[in-house]
Amino acid sequence: MDWQIFYFFNRLSGKNIFLDCLTIFFAQYSGYFLLLILVFLLLKKYKKYKNLVFVSLGSALVSRFLFTELIRHLYFRSRPFVENSVNLLIYHKPTASFPSGHTSFYFALSTVVYLYNKKLGTFFFLVSFLMGISRIYCGLHWPSDILVGAAIGVLVGWLFVELFKKIKKIK
Repeated sequence: MDWQIFYFFNRLSGKNIFLDCLTIFFAQYSGYFLLLILVFLLLKKYKKYKNLVFVSLGSALVSRFLFTELIRHLYFRSRPFVENSVNLLIYHKPTASFPSGHTSFYFALSTVVYLYNKKLGTFFFLVSFLMGISRIYCGLHWPSDILVGAAIGVLVGWLFVELFKKIKKIK
């Protein structure tokens, strides 16, 4: 099933320059746009948004660099382009693919933002979803990498918000 979904998206790459450029943007650069929004919120109204920014970044970093790397250490899965002939639009080292670190990072970020602000969080989730699909389209990840990365990110983001609520009540 993973191969069929991967092939459905990846076979479209290389056929339309506009679509290729759009997916490369989402796969590689859209995350910076989300981070800039958080920096802007922090600079605009520090007191109002400091908890949102620090909890979201904390959850994203833990999701990406603790949980994702732990799973990658226990289970190595090659990226689609390593063992298969695929349309690769973005160069990437042949590192572990499962789960997607990008997806876990940005879904954790999106979850926290959503739990603080539904409208902005919905936008973050949309961009994160498009990022995940684009990483399949560009040949970097299997669909299950994206799905598990998103699940890890949502779970860690939610846990961070719950933990922060409890810590805040203690003080």
